[in-house]
Amino acid sequence: MVRVRYAPSPTGTLHIGGARTALFNYLFARHEGGRFILRVEDTDQSRQIEGSEEAMMRGLRSLGIVWDEGPDQDGGYGPYRQSERLHRHQAMADQLLAEHKAYRCFCTPEQLEQDRAQLQAQGLPPRYSGRCRGLSEDEVRARAGERSVVRFKAPVEGDTVVHDIIRGQVRFDNRVFDDFVIMKPDYTPVYNFAVVIDDHDMGITHVIRGEEHLPNTPKQIFIFEALGFEVPAFAHLPMILAPDRSKLSKRHGATSVEEYRDQGIVLGALANYLLLLGWSSPDGREILTIDEAAQEFTLERVQHTAAIYDQKKLEWMSHEYMIALPVEQVAEAVRPFIRYSTDHGPDFLSVVGLSRERAFTLVQLAEQMHFFYEAPETYEAKGVAKHFGAGAVERLEALAERLSQQADWNHDALLATYDQLSEELGVKRAELIHPTRLAVSGRTVGPGLFELVELLGPTATVDRLRQAADRIRAGSI
Repeated sequence: MVRVRYAPSPTGTLHIGGARTALFNYLFARHEGGRFILRVEDTDQSRQIEGSEEAMMRGLRSLGIVWDEGPDQDGGYGPYRQSERLHRHQAMADQLLAEHKAYRCFCTPEQLEQDRAQLQAQGLPPRYSGRCRGLSEDEVRARAGERSVVRFKAPVEGDTVVHDIIRGQVRFDNRVFDDFVIMKPDYTPVYNFAVVIDDHDMGITHVIRGEEHLPNTPKQIFIFEALGFEVPAFAHLPMILAPDRSKLSKRHGATSVEEYRDQGIVLGALANYLLLLGWSSPDGREILTIDEAAQEFTLERVQHTAAIYDQKKLEWMSHEYMIALPVEQVAEAVRPFIRYSTDHGPDFLSVVGLSRERAFTLVQLAEQMHFFYEAPETYEAKGVAKHFGAGAVERLEALAERLSQQADWNHDALLATYDQLSEELGVKRAELIHPTRLAVSGRTVGPGLFELVELLGPTATVDRLRQAADRIRAGSI
């Protein structure tokens, strides 16, 4: 059975690179009928941020990514926090030491720096010199009380080939690797050592992760083989770059799932967008639910070149989701962004349904709904210059008077009234429509006017027309 994992460190919020890695692992597991494991790699206690594990879990769930096993979902392969597996890591280090595949290194930081400087002076890359590699067992025992680390004996010749599902065969010259540290002075593991043991113990069959981990892969293969473990399949995902192909940062948009949520991006759309950062469906579709994506997802369709982030496309996708989701679901999602009372006024669901057509984020939707519940305090300046000029007071007052007597308050009846009044005043219908929209909403664009006014209701509409006329006359616009 396919078993994959997403293994973040609890050092902050869930960023989009990690979210995409988790999503691709999840979809691969679902497509293959396998298991998706969440493992928390928390061995570096100094970098941990309190609450980040819980925040990361919330972020994954908000994207529809649910794990089969993890810290809160035991599947028989735990513990799922790396810090709780220390005894296992230490036992495997003891085994490598006993088999002379690793050794104690007593070099001080000053000695290491001196050795690197000498190598650089000879035109060689700075690396560990191997000073302690040849110590005898007696010498090691004699220095038992000294500060030391454990180093792995890396191969000194030949090549190591990473068989990458996405990139094909990636070859590394073993001479570029020195004897790297696997256990720190306090006898806790470094990442490259712990991850191998945990992947083996949890039965991980495929390691799917970002390409920044590719240089670590040969070292991990060394350890897999030294311990007699089966090497899993590897797949390294392309980087996510900004439109200018620089490293993605906050100046290009949000970088964490929480920030996107706060921007009002529909999170289902965010998951859908992450799917397209490096993968494409066989039929070219761009809008896919997670369940639909799982049916089609294969690693063979993941590109090996960098994916380019596009904030505008993300917002477009958020808009597409907003208009496609059930209105009740959108109404629930927009509630946290509303800073005004909706206790009085038009039906909330109806307002959401009418307003969402022009919104790209939930923040925009909340802003566009505002005037349905509170009269506008200001009017768009470009609209004032264009629609509140000569004759506007008379037209607004004529509209208020006629609409106050309107018997039928529906789209067709309202349209007939505007047509009749425009003919009586000798103006085009648009010369009544545009001032009305500005007077009742404060905006120059929005939903169709008669749908808007029908929902707003006669009392609010007439009051706002008269208020706008009074303010124009008083010069207080």
